[in-house]
Amino acid sequence: MSVSALEGRLTEAFADARATVFENPDLFARVTGNVGEARARRRFRLRIAGLVLGFVAANAVLAIALSDFDNRRFKMQWWVIELITNIVLVALAIGLGPFIKRFGRSYAADVFRANPRTGKSYLVLTDVAYYLIFAAFVLFTVTFVQPARWEFSTGAQLKSEVARVGGILLIMGILHAANVVALPIIGRLLSSNKRFDDERAAPQEASGPSASMPPLGAGTWILRIEEAPGQK
Repeated sequence: MSVSALEGRLTEAFADARATVFENPDLFARVTGNVGEARARRRFRLRIAGLVLGFVAANAVLAIALSDFDNRRFKMQWWVIELITNIVLVALAIGLGPFIKRFGRSYAADVFRANPRTGKSYLVLTDVAYYLIFAAFVLFTVTFVQPARWEFSTGAQLKSEVARVGGILLIMGILHAANVVALPIIGRLLSSNKRFDDERAAPQEASGPSASMPPLGAGTWILRIEEAPGQK
């Protein structure tokens, strides 16, 4: 086979490929979107890590500023540890709630796809309930007077404060687990009620005069003929 014949056959093959293979117009957009989402996730993780490190550093600076330096040793009062613990509890309640909700929006949207407005109201009321429970926990466990066991042992106070942090994490986990289990049940009940109301309203609309009457324009008169009373 000559070189010119080979070139001709290759040209025909490539021309046929160009005619039968079509470029996907969404491919570039999808690749660009995936790259953008990966960069957004990376920025979000770096931002979260920066916030956590900044929060830890701020609490460390606060502890050092409220402590006394005597004989090359830091002496920290009991109320300083109590204050930092309360700050940590409030930060956990405020920070972890929206963080968990961020990953549960698609789940809630699937559950309340039949009535999204009710789903949004339910989520807002759930958030309010969460914050009330967390605020009550912090107020119930705050200490205003130093217990006797804390005066002779710093470890006893640290154990109590760590137990408070673990308690609010446990409550948060139980509430969110209960919410995950209860959401499908509530969504199904709301969908069943909405479907039942639609089925009850459908026969009434079909039996009404508007179901068989054609749409009338402006200025149209309607003549109604009825049988006189006492006549059959």
